[in-house]
Amino acid sequence: MALPEKLILVCQSFRVGKEPKGICHKQTDGLLQYMEEGILDRGLDVQVATTGCLKQCEKGPVVVIQPDNLWFKGVSSEEAVDAILDGLESGSAPAEYLLS
Repeated sequence: MALPEKLILVCQSFRVGKEPKGICHKQTDGLLQYMEEGILDRGLDVQVATTGCLKQCEKGPVVVIQPDNLWFKGVSSEEAVDAILDGLESGSAPAEYLLS
């Protein structure tokens, strides 16, 4: 299997040896499936993976796109996911979700 062009990392708040803390894992319920379906529908060469805590709890849920190193904040709705996937298609990241 070929390596994907992009990798989307979705924070799930996990910490080594501890219970998940923060808000990312609480506010992304159902969004991973929605994101996967959106990627397939658009024919994007993108892999989605969940991560441990990305240490941005106050701005979560956090999503990171690699290798572009684009960090997005407040990704807790289908609208946010659509904006990010639209940005992947067009080559311009949605500024309202960029983490700076």
